[in-house]
Amino acid sequence: MPAPKISVIVPCYNAGGFIGAALASIRRQRYVPIEIIVVDDGSTDALAERLTPLGDDIVFLRQDNRGPAAARNAGLKRASGDYIAFLDADDLWPDGKLALQTAWLERQPELDLVTGRIQYVRLAGAREQAIRFEDGDKVTSVYLGALLARRALFDKVGQFDETLRFSEDHDWYLRVRESGAITLTLKDVTLIYRQHAGNMTRDKNLRDLDMVRVLRQSIARRKALHGVAADLPPMKEPGDA
Repeated sequence: MPAPKISVIVPCYNAGGFIGAALASIRRQRYVPIEIIVVDDGSTDALAERLTPLGDDIVFLRQDNRGPAAARNAGLKRASGDYIAFLDADDLWPDGKLALQTAWLERQPELDLVTGRIQYVRLAGAREQAIRFEDGDKVTSVYLGALLARRALFDKVGQFDETLRFSEDHDWYLRVRESGAITLTLKDVTLIYRQHAGNMTRDKNLRDLDMVRVLRQSIARRKALHGVAADLPPMKEPGDA
């Protein structure tokens, strides 16, 4: 039986100096079959020219600058894989990430999504951070690059909210939780997050990041569903009733 196909979506905005290493970390997975979809969200740093020597198997999409939600959705529309993965152009994957997460999804078909831990790596210009590792399933620290999800999960909970310039990943993950999807968080590191001077969320508070809006929308959805502002349901683990 052939292995499931994985579509890797790489949204990119003026990250040409990072994307070569990001794509190299995808190729080191040595996973087959895979498709790599780079979505240029209106970059001004000649990204297309930087990609030319990196392989003609890369699907390259370009759009006017509309934000990461729109870039990810464009990648989803083009994706043909059974499983969906994301990697921001300035981050990296540890070796073996895809094989590890795919094995879990294949062994346990009830699983909708597998994520893991995030390792923070500080580059020049980044601020010192006390935390070096973090779980990837906390609502306050959602990193899409850490997860591997079935394509059917996006059919169930929808794509990313393009009206959000920030926290579109938090909004989507809250909808996953509200849907009762079955997820698994591994103790293994599944994303290397590179902190640098150009990170989009640098020096922004929760309101700047649209988190207040995202949380209010989540409360409103749960209130409409239950008649009260209920707490988020606990994340289901494989085998739970």
